[in-house]
Amino acid sequence: MAFQETLEIRTRGRGTTEITAEVARLVRASGVATGVAHVFVKHTGCSVMITENADPSVRQDLEMLAQRLAPDGDPAYRHDTEGDDDMAAHARSVLAGSSVSVPVGDGTPLLGTWQGIYLWEHRTQPHARSIVVTVTG
Repeated sequence: MAFQETLEIRTRGRGTTEITAEVARLVRASGVATGVAHVFVKHTGCSVMITENADPSVRQDLEMLAQRLAPDGDPAYRHDTEGDDDMAAHARSVLAGSSVSVPVGDGTPLLGTWQGIYLWEHRTQPHARSIVVTVTG
């Protein structure tokens, strides 16, 4: 059995947006009791990740690390078509990834106690993002 739906998420600009509840809702709607939920973002300026959901300082620290690894406006970048954050956003997306897979059991995502699923926007301006959730089982 396979189920697929696209979430449309509006970001506030650079930072994280928790999407755990939306993914869990789609897993329930799928009718799949045991399987896998695959979460994929259809853009190259943001990422999907599983990380700590209890202490927001973890996500703040991840943002600080991303700024160190892929700073905006680095003069070595050749790609800056959409501004100083353009190439940095692409690099951050490659580093953090565009998808995650979560096991499903009893019709729910089997995340750990302190885990959440997040859309991580790497661009400084707000964007509309499409996230495809595919549940198989």
